[in-house]
Amino acid sequence: MYITKRVLIFAVICAAIPAFVFGQSSSRTAYAGQELSVEQSYLQESVELMIIREQSRTESRDMKFVALEYINDAIDRGNKSDDIRAALEYLSLEGVVNVTRENGRVINNYPDVRRQAATYLGKLGTPEAKTTLIRMVNADNEPMVITEAIRSLGVMANDDNGEVSRNIVITLNRFHNLNPDNFMALSAIEAFEKIAEANRGIRDRNVLEILIKIADGPYVPVVQNRARALLNDLRNYE
Repeated sequence: MYITKRVLIFAVICAAIPAFVFGQSSSRTAYAGQELSVEQSYLQESVELMIIREQSRTESRDMKFVALEYINDAIDRGNKSDDIRAALEYLSLEGVVNVTRENGRVINNYPDVRRQAATYLGKLGTPEAKTTLIRMVNADNEPMVITEAIRSLGVMANDDNGEVSRNIVITLNRFHNLNPDNFMALSAIEAFEKIAEANRGIRDRNVLEILIKIADGPYVPVVQNRARALLNDLRNYE
């Protein structure tokens, strides 16, 4: 029900291009047919990327979610192209960095879209995706978006230079002092656990300090206990 006229046009193009280009190829050899199949897939993928780009930049929240579904399908097929990354980056920062205003009011603020984009950035797992997730952690003000971005950074567990841990700590301190959030704190603990496993421990004093704050701070017991357990586990890394 969400498909717009523009998307329908692209869908028709997607179906028509292979028929037009390859409709008279039946007399070619099996080997040539295999080559054409690869080219046909390439053309279909190119049109799919055009659809994703158009959907992600429409004003419709529902169409943005359709774009995210297509992006997820593309990633599942192994497509980690710049086009996919660029669409996810746009969706993840829309309303915060990429702002559209009407009569002074922001009209493209979709936190649930940004949260889903954060999930797929973690799934994408590229260095560029990590950079975008760090931007989200620093720029967004919605706890649910930041929580998901932190969780995705944990899934990637790539923190060779300490940049991920450092930015998570900065954001946790920002919320700890003004509006402590249990889900955000828990996602950070889980991210630190994965980073420690992947990097044979964490030696950043700021991480230890924020874990102590969580363990003894205004959080529910289950979050406090997870922080204490991680502090204990970090002692066992060489």
